[in-house]
Amino acid sequence: MKKIIITLFLCLIVLQSKAQDKSLFEKEIFSHKGMSLPYRILYPQNYDHTKQYPLLLFLHGAGERGNDNESQLIHGTSFFIENNYYEAQFPAIVIAPQCPQDTYWANIDRKTQDGKAHFQFTSPKQATPPLEAVIALTKEFIASGKINKKQVYVGGLSMGGMGTLEILWRMPNTFAAAFPVCGGADLSKLSRYAKTNLGMWLFHGDVDGVVPVENSRRIYQTLKDLGADVRYTEYPGVDHNSWDYTFKECTLMPWLFGHRK
Repeated sequence: MKKIIITLFLCLIVLQSKAQDKSLFEKEIFSHKGMSLPYRILYPQNYDHTKQYPLLLFLHGAGERGNDNESQLIHGTSFFIENNYYEAQFPAIVIAPQCPQDTYWANIDRKTQDGKAHFQFTSPKQATPPLEAVIALTKEFIASGKINKKQVYVGGLSMGGMGTLEILWRMPNTFAAAFPVCGGADLSKLSRYAKTNLGMWLFHGDVDGVVPVENSRRIYQTLKDLGADVRYTEYPGVDHNSWDYTFKECTLMPWLFGHRK
């Protein structure tokens, strides 16, 4: 019995180390209009260059900004490795770019009033330089022939959730499904993709002290009124870490990969 317990314990350690192995994400740099965008890329195990794979774009939050090409993997790494790499049920090419410090994925005017953060989402013709680079990178990968154009997905947390919601209206016919976590958006832009056969699954904690939960509630209601394919999960008693719960959703990947353009 003791030998069995030790064996099981060692197996768990091996599995955990595999799930945490960030080195599986290759380091790359994408240059666009004089800007260098660091990004990490995860290819499926036993990647076959002759095949086309789904593309999954992941946008990190504000706390992971910088240029070390490491911090953007703080959240979600295990989730993507387990689902898209090791004996993966959903093999995909996963791209995780890194936003520079002191800028955002989305066009945001952030203010603090009465100790609370307030976000105003603007929609200028031009995307922020980091998001513009991400759009160019996404287009380049799709054009490379490596990607199944019917299975392009995007998700992100906090600032990345906001970036997810902005890239959707800037590329309304590209993505098959999206999962913004504790994000926000310009509601007037939702109609651009509401009826493009896009699947949307929103997540938020109901006591989020950083990004108000009302953001996701309004987005959900607006998309629902527009007839979109949308669902919303709100976690009771959860603050600004709803992604911890999102990455435990066992139906997220089947739902995501069940959508095709």
